Amino acid sequence: MRTTLTSILGTHYPLIQGGMAWVADADLAAAVSNAGGLGVIAAGSMDQERLRAEIRKARSMTDKPFGVNIMLLSPHTPDLAAVVIEEKVPVVTTGSGSPGKYIEAWKNAGIRVIPVVASTGLARRMESLGADAVIAEGSEAGGHIGELTTMTLIPQVVDTVKIPVVAAGGIADGRGIAAVSMLGASGVQVGTRFLASEECNIHPNYKALVVKCRDIDSRVTGRSGGHPVRCIRSPLTREMTALEKKGATFEELETITIGSLRKAVVDGDLKHGSFMAGQIAGLVSRILPVREIIEGMFAEYERIISQGGSMEWKIK
Repeated sequence: MRTTLTSILGTHYPLIQGGMAWVADADLAAAVSNAGGLGVIAAGSMDQERLRAEIRKARSMTDKPFGVNIMLLSPHTPDLAAVVIEEKVPVVTTGSGSPGKYIEAWKNAGIRVIPVVASTGLARRMESLGADAVIAEGSEAGGHIGELTTMTLIPQVVDTVKIPVVAAGGIADGRGIAAVSMLGASGVQVGTRFLASEECNIHPNYKALVVKCRDIDSRVTGRSGGHPVRCIRSPLTREMTALEKKGATFEELETITIGSLRKAVVDGDLKHGSFMAGQIAGLVSRILPVREIIEGMFAEYERIISQGGSMEWKIK
């Protein structure tokens, strides 16, 4: 496939793997890149030396382009921003803030910069700062979310900026890719679907929850403090919900959530872990190799497009 986004990324498919903190390591990123997408190492839980090691590991596993996601709220952000330049990473995605102070240095180093946005205003600002594309992420996504849904956000961002728009949030198969392409997206970012991949190194308890997840099994907590997060429902989400109903402060909520993502990913702690996943987890029924996931998604997309966008082929 040749699209504007594949030309920017140097990939076969217009697909970026989500930068999921504690989840997206060199193994997952290399698998996605080898399968034709853009694998992404999530630096949100790393210091500079850990990130450097993961970049070099990924480079030993693939000769294809891959990227790094930098969560801008990380205290290590200045050091991480320097590491991606030193290691000549081809693509950087960002989240949780504005990468404005780093974009010029990244661009001067030949790095493609693709921030995650949740509004047209932020998309417009990223374009003015020189971003190569934006990832418009709807509230169906797992983890930290905005308020607009993918269906409403994508066409508005597409109409606002001239750079390519990558759709994220609620995309796990070819139907999702076809839907957002009709809304004007140049490609997709996929996160939750890769949680249930063979190459993803999360705890087996986490994978099992994703596979068993029903359409009604995700919960959003943290809205009262202005930091909404979508996870699979669990004892932790129930405790958070109860505390929010009682009017708990942000500091009180933060006390029980610090380290909860690590407890989910590394320890598989079903009581205290924060099992971040998007609403689309209800469609994930099997653990598959990354290559099979990606090729299956785009084969389904091609079948739909060949029918003029119709889903009739599923009935025949």
